[in-house]
Amino acid sequence: MSKTTNALLFKFLLTLVVAGIAFGIMGGNAFKWVLLVAVLGAVIDYLAGDLLILPKVGSLIGAIINAALAAIIAIVIARAIPDFTITTPSVLTFAILVGIGEYFFHQYLLRADKVEP
Repeated sequence: MSKTTNALLFKFLLTLVVAGIAFGIMGGNAFKWVLLVAVLGAVIDYLAGDLLILPKVGSLIGAIINAALAAIIAIVIARAIPDFTITTPSVLTFAILVGIGEYFFHQYLLRADKVEP
Protein backbone atom coordinates (compact mmCIF):
# COMPACT_ATOMS: atom_id res chain seq x y z
CA MET A 1 0.00 0.00 0.00
CA SER A 2 1.12 3.55 -0.64
CA LYS A 3 2.07 5.95 2.12
CA THR A 4 -1.00 8.06 1.36
CA THR A 5 -3.28 5.01 1.69
CA ASN A 6 -1.62 4.09 4.98
CA ALA A 7 -2.03 7.64 6.24
CA LEU A 8 -5.73 7.69 5.31
CA LEU A 9 -6.29 4.30 6.93
CA PHE A 10 -4.59 5.50 10.11
CA LYS A 11 -6.69 8.69 10.10
CA PHE A 12 -9.88 6.66 9.69
CA LEU A 13 -8.95 4.25 12.50
CA LEU A 14 -8.04 7.15 14.79
CA THR A 15 -11.37 8.84 14.07
CA LEU A 16 -13.24 5.56 14.55
CA VAL A 17 -11.68 4.92 17.96
CA VAL A 18 -12.32 8.48 19.10
CA ALA A 19 -15.92 8.42 17.80
CA GLY A 20 -16.39 5.07 19.53
CA ILE A 21 -15.28 6.55 22.83
CA ALA A 22 -17.28 9.75 22.51
CA PHE A 23 -20.45 8.56 20.82
CA GLY A 24 -20.48 4.82 21.42
CA ILE A 25 -19.32 4.50 25.01
CA MET A 26 -20.27 7.96 26.31
CA GLY A 27 -23.30 8.49 24.09
CA GLY A 28 -24.68 4.98 23.82
CA ASN A 29 -25.14 5.20 20.04
CA ALA A 30 -25.24 2.20 17.71
CA PHE A 31 -22.02 1.27 15.95
CA LYS A 32 -23.47 2.13 12.52
CA TRP A 33 -23.77 5.81 13.57
CA VAL A 34 -20.30 5.81 15.10
CA LEU A 35 -18.98 4.34 11.85
CA LEU A 36 -20.82 7.01 9.81
CA VAL A 37 -19.25 9.79 11.91
CA ALA A 38 -15.82 8.18 11.52
CA VAL A 39 -16.07 7.78 7.74
CA LEU A 40 -17.41 11.27 7.09
CA GLY A 41 -15.08 12.79 9.67
CA ALA A 42 -11.98 11.15 8.24
CA VAL A 43 -12.82 11.93 4.61
CA ILE A 44 -13.93 15.54 5.13
CA ASP A 45 -11.11 16.28 7.59
CA TYR A 46 -8.57 14.90 5.13
CA LEU A 47 -9.93 16.74 2.09
CA ALA A 48 -10.59 20.06 3.79
CA GLY A 49 -8.21 20.01 6.73
CA ASP A 50 -5.14 18.17 5.51
CA LEU A 51 -5.12 19.08 1.83
CA LEU A 52 -6.38 22.67 2.00
CA ILE A 53 -5.91 24.07 5.50
CA LEU A 54 -2.76 22.34 6.83
CA PRO A 55 -0.37 23.70 4.17
CA LYS A 56 -1.61 27.26 4.81
CA VAL A 57 -1.79 27.45 8.61
CA GLY A 58 0.50 24.75 9.98
CA SER A 59 0.05 21.83 12.32
CA LEU A 60 -1.32 23.39 15.53
CA ILE A 61 -3.92 25.67 13.94
CA GLY A 62 -4.75 22.95 11.42
CA ALA A 63 -5.40 20.47 14.25
CA ILE A 64 -7.67 22.97 16.01
CA ILE A 65 -9.60 23.58 12.78
CA ASN A 66 -9.87 19.83 12.15
CA ALA A 67 -11.19 19.33 15.69
CA ALA A 68 -13.84 22.01 15.17
CA LEU A 69 -14.73 20.54 11.78
CA ALA A 70 -15.10 17.07 13.31
CA ALA A 71 -17.45 18.46 15.98
CA ILE A 72 -19.51 20.23 13.32
CA ILE A 73 -19.76 17.01 11.31
CA ALA A 74 -21.06 15.15 14.39
CA ILE A 75 -23.58 17.92 15.12
CA VAL A 76 -24.85 17.93 11.53
CA ILE A 77 -25.23 14.13 11.58
CA ALA A 78 -27.11 14.34 14.88
CA ARG A 79 -29.48 16.93 13.39
CA ALA A 80 -30.04 14.83 10.25
CA ILE A 81 -30.43 11.44 11.95
CA PRO A 82 -32.72 11.38 14.99
CA ASP A 83 -31.36 8.00 16.15
CA PHE A 84 -27.86 9.47 16.57
CA THR A 85 -27.79 11.44 19.80
CA ILE A 86 -25.01 13.60 21.13
CA THR A 87 -24.37 15.55 24.29
CA THR A 88 -22.14 18.52 24.91
CA PRO A 89 -19.59 16.38 26.82
CA SER A 90 -19.50 13.76 24.05
CA VAL A 91 -18.95 16.37 21.31
CA LEU A 92 -16.28 18.14 23.37
CA THR A 93 -14.54 14.82 24.05
CA PHE A 94 -14.67 13.98 20.36
CA ALA A 95 -13.30 17.37 19.33
CA ILE A 96 -10.49 17.37 21.90
CA LEU A 97 -9.37 13.82 21.10
CA VAL A 98 -9.55 14.46 17.35
CA GLY A 99 -7.52 17.65 17.81
CA ILE A 100 -4.80 15.83 19.75
CA GLY A 101 -4.70 13.00 17.23
CA GLU A 102 -4.68 15.42 14.29
CA TYR A 103 -1.73 17.35 15.71
CA PHE A 104 0.41 14.20 15.72
CA PHE A 105 -1.01 13.06 12.38
CA HIS A 106 0.00 16.42 10.89
CA GLN A 107 3.52 15.98 12.22
CA TYR A 108 3.68 12.69 10.32
CA LEU A 109 2.21 14.20 7.13
CA LEU A 110 4.66 17.09 7.14
CA ARG A 111 7.65 14.72 7.55
CA ALA A 112 6.57 11.87 5.28
CA ASP A 113 7.73 11.58 1.70
CA LYS A 114 5.12 10.81 -0.94
CA VAL A 115 2.15 11.63 1.28
CA GLU A 116 -0.13 14.43 0.21
CA PRO A 117 -0.34 16.85 3.14
